[in-house]
Amino acid sequence: MKKEALFFKSLADETRLKILWLLLEREELCVCDIMAVLGITQSKASRHLRYLFNQGLVSDRREGVWMNYRLAVAPGSHQAQQIKLLAEMLAARPESQALREKLAAWLQNKSEMGAKEGCRCA
Repeated sequence: MKKEALFFKSLADETRLKILWLLLEREELCVCDIMAVLGITQSKASRHLRYLFNQGLVSDRREGVWMNYRLAVAPGSHQAQQIKLLAEMLAARPESQALREKLAAWLQNKSEMGAKEGCRCA
């Protein structure tokens, strides 16, 4: 039961729940996206992402100096079933809708900045 306890422990943090919610919204996000939307530092984002990575919930991909993350649960697994239930539960929360909107606005702004000025992580 240790593996299951660690899985649920990884969900027992509000920042990690928000990160998972954001990753459910997009296939892949850069650390800078998570930082901007959640208003957290790079070290805090990286610490929580590393925790999720160590639990097998996310995978990473390096692009230059930035890391990109995506959900990594195996389809049909118990973890995937729990993440699906979590997504359904979070979808009904006003905070989740606000995060969804903030992410969309950030990505739009990032895209425009990247096209004009060369976004540091685009």
